[in-house]
Amino acid sequence: ITARLLAAIRRAGVNRLHIGCQSFDDDTLVFLGRRHAARQAADAIRMAREAGFENLGIDLIYALPGPPGDAFAVWLATLQTTLSLRPEHLSCYQLTVEADTPLAELCRKGDATLPDLDLQTRYFFRTSEILEEAGYLHYEVSNFARGESFHSRHNSKYWNHIPYLGLGPAAHSFDGRRRRWNHRSVAAYLKDLAAGKPPVADSEFLTGEQLRLEALFLGFRTRRGIHLGDFKRRHGQDLLAKKGEILKKLTEDGLLEIRNGFLRPTRAGMAVADSLALI
Repeated sequence: ITARLLAAIRRAGVNRLHIGCQSFDDDTLVFLGRRHAARQAADAIRMAREAGFENLGIDLIYALPGPPGDAFAVWLATLQTTLSLRPEHLSCYQLTVEADTPLAELCRKGDATLPDLDLQTRYFFRTSEILEEAGYLHYEVSNFARGESFHSRHNSKYWNHIPYLGLGPAAHSFDGRRRRWNHRSVAAYLKDLAAGKPPVADSEFLTGEQLRLEALFLGFRTRRGIHLGDFKRRHGQDLLAKKGEILKKLTEDGLLEIRNGFLRPTRAGMAVADSLALI
């Protein structure tokens, strides 16, 4: 990222920019295989401000392998550096180890140890507490914004099951009942276009039950939660009538709350959002 590039894309009309800093610790960046240094990431944010960007997002990764105390302290320091840069939006993703990757191999050999569940939970809660105390709204499991106007609009469509159109290789689309995805291969994508065919690799039709489960899974990831009236209209199920006993228990346990017609996860509920969807 250069000042010249940032100035050019701002003049071209780009008004929202997310930068994948991942960390503001050099050792962490080396471990993650990133090619930039912490200072370069901070400089990129400053240059973006100078170019006129007023809607900046920073992406970070936490809960990495390492001595628990040291890794946690490094993460807290990264958060403080991030706050000093005052981004409008923050995405804080817990590290996921994918199969057949160098990190997966390190973990398999015992050369890298991921945080246990208790420490992962500590990361989640402390991150949420620090950022909300700094004025950010924790509006989705991994996302924080300095006000509703800075929420991620395209992600909000996914979380609220709103139809969307994906363009380009590997892009996904959803029309409300059917999900389809384009060829990952650029060659296959172009071949279909040249033949006058939609470049769709495959698709799936979602049953009513699948849509209902997805609505729960996605809705419980957001602080907004699930609008009970909308859920009943869309899926034909009154959650309070159908799941009243378990919802009462989850509310008493401090994982859910019912407010203004919404069934919403608390901070503790967001920490176990995937499990809540199994009600």
